[in-house]
Amino acid sequence: MTVTFDDILAARERITGQVDRTPVRHSRKLSQLTGAEVWVKYDNLHFTGSFKERGALNRLLQLTPDERKRGVVAASAGNHAQALAYHGGRLGIPVTIVMPEGTPFVKADGTRAHGATVVIKGVDFSGSTEEAHRLRDEEGFVFVSAFDDAGIVAGQGVCGLEFLEDAPELDLLIVPIGGGGLIAGTAIAARGLKPSIRIFGVEAAMYPSFSARRRGETPRCGGQTIAEGIAIKAVGDIPFALADPLVEDVLVCGEADFEKAVAFYATLEKTVAEGAGAGGLAAMLAYPDRFRGMKVGLVLCGGNIDSRMLAVVLNRELVREKRLVVYRILGDDRPGMLSKMSAVIGGLGGNIIDVVHNRLALDVPAKGAEFDIMVETRGEAHADEIRHGLEEAGYALRMG
Repeated sequence: MTVTFDDILAARERITGQVDRTPVRHSRKLSQLTGAEVWVKYDNLHFTGSFKERGALNRLLQLTPDERKRGVVAASAGNHAQALAYHGGRLGIPVTIVMPEGTPFVKADGTRAHGATVVIKGVDFSGSTEEAHRLRDEEGFVFVSAFDDAGIVAGQGVCGLEFLEDAPELDLLIVPIGGGGLIAGTAIAARGLKPSIRIFGVEAAMYPSFSARRRGETPRCGGQTIAEGIAIKAVGDIPFALADPLVEDVLVCGEADFEKAVAFYATLEKTVAEGAGAGGLAAMLAYPDRFRGMKVGLVLCGGNIDSRMLAVVLNRELVREKRLVVYRILGDDRPGMLSKMSAVIGGLGGNIIDVVHNRLALDVPAKGAEFDIMVETRGEAHADEIRHGLEEAGYALRMG
């Protein structure tokens, strides 16, 4: 099964007026950060928060009247689910979604809010897919893959059309890869408009299914990743066949890269990205020499991150930058001890956020106490200044 440039043009005609055309903007701050010229396509601004709307709507509009009446079923970690639920509800098509255990609440709740029936089944996407196939066979639903479907791929390709029309000067695109639908459609569309455009993919290190298949290897996938939207154990057959000849390289990124990218989107671009959505920026942070000086397009493909997880990521980035530091101090357990330590920290401009006393650790003297003092600093140099100030005041700092 193939998808052509004309198929993507037809998909755009089919969905026009029903899906937002998301903005493309040059980012001066991300350009300064990476040393490249960076343009971002903000697909997190779709109504359901991700790029999935184009493919879902295109596929639903291709159903026969009988298939619309029977309804559809899909397996999804959340973004395909919400897109299918929203547009299915608009079109009067019943939608059932099977989600893996551990799917972020924001995605499950968002899917229900659009009127879909949500079934939580399977420890991962593969298990959810098995349950969706069972429901298809028993209930007569039409199974709509999140990525392994020509109609889905054609719809996702509209992203590439929009990107190159709005930023024709780009040298390359970096696109996150889960099942492969987005990169396949985007690559076909982008190459159709600009044959010289270079296409790079990015995968989570825990789920390198596309790159492993390229090497002829069985992918070793598993684990809890912040990029759960691309945590797919097996790339789709259709998207892989379409994308493999068009993708120059697939860059594999670790968890810290995704976390940093989410944090930089929030602090520099003032926009919310989920882990998978920040994949393109994660690749630029992990492989800076590959893109320095080039005109790079990033598909910010989703913003459906759980608010608690976003808070965790932002705080972890403060720790990496040493703007949040815990000083572990061994001292005497007597009145005024904490006050004296606080005076040193405050005198050097540190802001104490939290204090924890530990009197029960067996490597602490019975008449002593261990103090974990969390301090907000201005950065690494300021954190070191406070550390040296505490040591000069006679306090013994332990590794923390």
